[in-house]
Amino acid sequence: MLVINTTFVKFAVAQDSLKRKTIEITSTFKPVLRDAVKINFNAAPPAVDSSRPSLKYDLPVQNLSFNYIPIAIKPVPLEADSNTTWKNSNYIKAGIGNVHLPFLQSGFSFGDGKNTFFNVFARHLSSKGSLPFQKNSQTAANAEATYKTPKNLEWNAALGFKSDDYFFYGYQPSTLVFNKDELRQRFQTFEGKLSMRNIEPTTYGLNYNPNFKTSVFSGKNEFKKATESNTVLNLPLQKSIGKIFGIKLGVTADLTSYSPANKTRIQNNLYYFSPSLLLKTPNVYLEAGLIPSWDNGLFSTLPNFMADITTNDKRFTLQLGWIGYYNKGSYERFASINPWITQPDRLLNTRVQERYAGFKGSVLNHFTYSAKAGFVTYRNMPLFVNDSSDGKTFLTVYSPSMEAIQFHGEIGYTQGETFTATAKLTWNQYSKITDQTRAWGLLPLEFNVNLNWQVIHNVWIKGDLFAWDGAAYQTGKKEARKGDGAFDLNGGIEYKISKQFNLWVQMNNIFNNRYERWHQYPVYGFNVLGGIVFNF
Repeated sequence: MLVINTTFVKFAVAQDSLKRKTIEITSTFKPVLRDAVKINFNAAPPAVDSSRPSLKYDLPVQNLSFNYIPIAIKPVPLEADSNTTWKNSNYIKAGIGNVHLPFLQSGFSFGDGKNTFFNVFARHLSSKGSLPFQKNSQTAANAEATYKTPKNLEWNAALGFKSDDYFFYGYQPSTLVFNKDELRQRFQTFEGKLSMRNIEPTTYGLNYNPNFKTSVFSGKNEFKKATESNTVLNLPLQKSIGKIFGIKLGVTADLTSYSPANKTRIQNNLYYFSPSLLLKTPNVYLEAGLIPSWDNGLFSTLPNFMADITTNDKRFTLQLGWIGYYNKGSYERFASINPWITQPDRLLNTRVQERYAGFKGSVLNHFTYSAKAGFVTYRNMPLFVNDSSDGKTFLTVYSPSMEAIQFHGEIGYTQGETFTATAKLTWNQYSKITDQTRAWGLLPLEFNVNLNWQVIHNVWIKGDLFAWDGAAYQTGKKEARKGDGAFDLNGGIEYKISKQFNLWVQMNNIFNNRYERWHQYPVYGFNVLGGIVFNF
């Protein structure tokens, strides 16, 4: 019985050792990341600025201001606005009046408005007053062309013709008898011009504008004919050095060949070289140089110093200068000043030096003003005196030297294109006149007013006032006298009746003043001229 029990125990132990092992889980583990720390941005409010901001604006002045240094007036072609299409404009203007019989004027334009421009102008005016032989006629025609090349060049060319007839009606006593041919004086001019310029500066900062002008002029009076040829060649060159410095160079040859009737030919040649240095800043413009010149072989050096000092807003400019230049002595030029001169016996160039100070500027965007005072010296100044016989012609005499104190002032008002008014005053006090007792034929005081007003869209009004103090003249007994002053008021109106037709009326010397610009030559009295304009 004992053995059996032991065996059972062993079997029971052996049976338990074969039991499978198991793992009991009493808890659960889950791996997680720690929460990131957040950065809080708290914007601080800006500090309160109690100071008032200072804002500056630089607005350009919308007015024209001119430098009153005497220079030649040379028309240039108007630059076409690229935003609009340039249209050719043609017109014919005709009129008739109690003095002017007739008046004709026309203009024609051609071209594409971008690279080619071509214009033709013609004008004829005949006048006849109440005095015997108080009449004259003026005829002119000229053609101008402009061509812009693809290579930054602009060419300009012009041809012109003028024919003017005057009569010596200013003889005294009036009982003298002359025939028509004895009193007629005829001037004829053929002229041509050619110039070239670069539109934009070259890569080396150069600007050039060589130009050439020639004319053939003739004057015939009392069966005597004189001819004259004038040729001017000008070669200007300007180079920029940086943004504020520059150099100007120029060479000019002005040649005149004059052949009086039955007399030896006269040569009057002028050469000069004009180098100068430039300084250009927003507030200062300076030009300094000297002009070596040869007047018929006589050497002279002329000054060329100018300064413009302006404010930041360009509303006020101070002007200072000491300059020199020549006024050419030629039969053509003298006849344009006094059409009743006889053929001059000699030709002399006038050398001028000016020392001046002045200012110019604008007010309230519409008013412009300028004033200049200067001291001027003249060498070989031409003067005009009546001949001692009947006084109907004028002789050209010269003063080797004379001086003048000069003042010139202008004021203007502009309101767009609808209203423009300007007033000009020029005063000259001549002194130290050598070889002559007076400044014969030169006006000591001039005052002019011009008005243009577009009243409504199709009505325009124009007014002009000319006033001056009389010039000195010499009687037949060689006595010095002073002429009377003048006051001449003119007015006109133009009315557009349709797209193609305008009516116009012009009244001259409204107060019928019988004044004399040149001694023994009274002007026309009151006269009216009117007509029509045809545009196409």
